[in-house]
Amino acid sequence: MDATFRGHLGLIVILKYLKRRGPYCRSCGIATHREMTSDSLWQGWWGIPSMIVNPIVMLINVPQRLKINKLPEPLPGAPRAPMNPGRPVYLRPTILGVLIPVVLVSLIVLVEKGDPEFAKAGDCIHNSNPIVVSGAIDSNPDVTVVPCSDPRAEARVVGRKENTDDGETVCRNSFPDADGYFTYRRGSDKYTLCLHSLKQKPSTVFLP
Repeated sequence: MDATFRGHLGLIVILKYLKRRGPYCRSCGIATHREMTSDSLWQGWWGIPSMIVNPIVMLINVPQRLKINKLPEPLPGAPRAPMNPGRPVYLRPTILGVLIPVVLVSLIVLVEKGDPEFAKAGDCIHNSNPIVVSGAIDSNPDVTVVPCSDPRAEARVVGRKENTDDGETVCRNSFPDADGYFTYRRGSDKYTLCLHSLKQKPSTVFLP
């Protein structure tokens, strides 16, 4: 029977589409489908576009596999020996590849959760470089977003302003309850978080 099985290779920024065309007997079709799916399970996730494309590619193979399943077993005495289908995909080590997108998404969420770039009003922050002198400026802060219930939480974000690193002016004029600020600037990217201290200590200013 004529059939086409597809696979996917994700290489961070490059997508590679794989294809194997028949005709197939039942054994050869099953073997090809299992091999393509098995390969895609561990090598098809490496890149954000691939995390979307890979499951689609594997789903496209399902109708082809269902057709192959309806074929009779190969007759003995054929000119060429049929391929060995091997173990089902769920019994192969590559089945662990289904965990790859889960792990990658979890890591992305954890990074974004603690990155001040994604902080918003109501979030709390911790600076690993504490300021102990009133009015001092920390020129090399190590700021992370933490739960407000965390004992490390030092300040609550009361406002955020994009495209500015003039924290003193912005926070004083827009957020009267702010007693500190954190500014980020790298090239044309910049933003300011206006902060209200949660602890009895001198006002803090964070300037990376």
